[in-house]
Amino acid sequence: MDEGLQGSFADPEHDHAHCVTGAMASAETICRVRGARLTGHRRRVLEIIWKSHVPIGAYDILAALSPDDRAVAPPTVYRALEFLQAHGLVHKIESLKAYVGCQHPGHDHVGQFLICQDCGNAAEIDDPKIDQAIQGRAAAAGFRVTETTLEVRGICPSCASDQDAL
Repeated sequence: MDEGLQGSFADPEHDHAHCVTGAMASAETICRVRGARLTGHRRRVLEIIWKSHVPIGAYDILAALSPDDRAVAPPTVYRALEFLQAHGLVHKIESLKAYVGCQHPGHDHVGQFLICQDCGNAAEIDDPKIDQAIQGRAAAAGFRVTETTLEVRGICPSCASDQDAL
């Protein structure tokens, strides 16, 4: 399996704590280099997003924050999400109105996702050929692309194995 997908469509031996630790370290580095403030609140929102490879909605993030900070309101969560998106640390999966941690922070790329329709896990892929094809077709049509998020639904390896076992 492609290394970039390994953490998202994880086998039972997957060390998810490693994903969270790596994501937080990357976020700190990126923010420090860019002179951006990764505040405690922003950090906590990012940690909540990275706790699972299943996309999470803003109100679920708010609920996860509530035990720690009862004063958090939806606009506060949305501002943190906007910051994290602006710095390439999370992606929004539009069809789900949910967020996932960016597997490739620190460089510009198009959001391309494989989403399991059974378990809800999402794997980010980063294939420049897909982006080039979209950009090329758009340019040929005289269309200027301002944002691209590609979402592909199907069955992840784990769910496919479970179905095969039945």
